[in-house]
Amino acid sequence: MTIKIGILRADDVSLELAPDFGEYPQMVEELIVAVNLARGADAKRLQFTTYAVNRQQYPDHIDEVDAYIITGSKSSVYDQEPWIADLHRFVEALHSNNKKTVGICFGHQIIASALGGKVEKAAVGWGVGVKATSLTKAATDVGLKLDAGNRSLNLLYSHQDQVALPAPGSTLLASTDICPVAMTAIGEHILSFQGHPEFSHDYAEALYRLREKNYPPAIYKNAMVSLEQQEHGALVAGWIIDFIAD
Repeated sequence: MTIKIGILRADDVSLELAPDFGEYPQMVEELIVAVNLARGADAKRLQFTTYAVNRQQYPDHIDEVDAYIITGSKSSVYDQEPWIADLHRFVEALHSNNKKTVGICFGHQIIASALGGKVEKAAVGWGVGVKATSLTKAATDVGLKLDAGNRSLNLLYSHQDQVALPAPGSTLLASTDICPVAMTAIGEHILSFQGHPEFSHDYAEALYRLREKNYPPAIYKNAMVSLEQQEHGALVAGWIIDFIAD
């Protein structure tokens, strides 16, 4: 059986970085494919289709694929843009149909926003770099596999906005020191992350350098130093595969 995954592209990679790193759907697909293939005989048959929702491109029918992944974006979910309003409505439809949905960064935020939560600029400012992400007991209760029972992992982050209030019915799965709602689930059909498992260290470094002028000096310096740490995007990709395939 082939599992069909629709990637909802919510942004374009900057012109300076796209030639070297590709677009966000490509990053997501490459990570998931690599982790899936590493499972050998246990690998799933996966097929990917990208829908550029930032250009208002959607499937003809919600069941055209088995699951959806919403990418990150430099846009804010509260921006008054027609494509963002359309994506809010599509997320509502995904939820109403119990469709498997994964949100990454902007995707995490728009799920909360569309389903009754609240998203706003973080009072502490930018969250960038590799950050320790502490999982709640609920994370293991819902079946997320952790190495040696460890309840913390490192993920790459790049955000100004964050979820201030999760959508009703959400289960909090993880937090960072500056982002209390870093990972949530709703029922058995929605899983979302504020972090970026799909970012490589090289892409994160290039992105932070490109945006250096946007960050306070101390935040930029700490973000660059944090890149010396190992991050666990592959572990999260495994969770996403298991979640979608379940």
